[in-house]
Amino acid sequence: MQPCITGWGHTKFGALKEQSLEDLIIAAADEALTHAGVAAEDVDGIWLGHFNSGMVPDAFASSLVMGLDDGLRFTPATRCENACASGSAAIYNALNAIRAGQTKIALVIGVEKMTDLDTAGVTKALAGASYQKEESGVSFPQIFGRIAGQYFQRFGDQGAALAQIAVKNHANAMANPLAHMQKAVNFEFCNAVSDKNPMIAAPLRMTDCSLISDGAAALVIVAPELAEDFPQAVTFRAAEQVNDFMPMSRRDMTELTGPRVAFDKAFAAAGVGLDDIGFAEVHDCFTIAELMIYEAMGLKPKGHGAEAVAEGIVMKGGKLPVNLSGGLKAKGHPVGATGVSMHVMAARQVTGNAGDMQADRSDLGLVFNMGGSGVANYCSVLEAAK
Repeated sequence: MQPCITGWGHTKFGALKEQSLEDLIIAAADEALTHAGVAAEDVDGIWLGHFNSGMVPDAFASSLVMGLDDGLRFTPATRCENACASGSAAIYNALNAIRAGQTKIALVIGVEKMTDLDTAGVTKALAGASYQKEESGVSFPQIFGRIAGQYFQRFGDQGAALAQIAVKNHANAMANPLAHMQKAVNFEFCNAVSDKNPMIAAPLRMTDCSLISDGAAALVIVAPELAEDFPQAVTFRAAEQVNDFMPMSRRDMTELTGPRVAFDKAFAAAGVGLDDIGFAEVHDCFTIAELMIYEAMGLKPKGHGAEAVAEGIVMKGGKLPVNLSGGLKAKGHPVGATGVSMHVMAARQVTGNAGDMQADRSDLGLVFNMGGSGVANYCSVLEAAK
């Protein structure tokens, strides 16, 4: 058996003006340790997923969690950064330490405090995750606008499908009390350009873009031999990382090749196929990303991702519901927290603790977290061990 998640914590996502980065870290970690029933002094290692890129002055944040409990003092703590996949980077580093026998009980936290800056400041900070030699000065909405433009040119206008994805994820977020935006939107609004839904980076409208959010999530992960001591345990059937070339100029941007390889490796490692998966939490930083992820995971052939929405496959109650939490689009996207949040949501699903978000079939869950424009790719398959 692989390392197991035995506890989790998750703050609300949103514009949390009254909470500092340290406050968010401590809140999520406290909930995770309490949920797992683990004392602070029993934690062997701490990993923090935190992108930052100038959004807050706390660049050296790995030890901030020690303010929770003196029992954490002197525990090795490391900050992990891999753009929007920083949270998954922290998880996978903890998994590696457990597999190596260096750690028995790991505390993993993902956090981001984004709303201290205005939109222009956040946009500039996030642009640090692009290839500066060729893409400097280009924002991530513009990067994914280029991707969408190339996809539309090759496969036809997909604006209606993107609007349907936004509607779906907002509807799902209505069942998630931790979501940043619990507000339904209709297709007509999302499919049109208006004063309230302006074009951000053609062909992407505001409703095609994820939110600027604050928030944190945390996991307690233990060595497999300890799992039987906990009331709940979620194991990693697979945990695969794939990195691709950073320059967009070296990749075919009408497909997400790195993510496709990550999905293929994860399915092979888990010994499962897509038909075995009951639900998925994927990286919808922009609606075009979710559409192309449908193709990367093999749900539909290249150029046919829109069919997954039109046929109801990815809807709640469909064959493979995607982003029942609301996804980055509506749950929110505090960058360093996102990968950890996805794993928390999946762990709740496979243990039957997702409340109104609960999938009809939740024995196997799929998580896909992406950094940059398909550069850093993390794919996990989770199942309940008990």
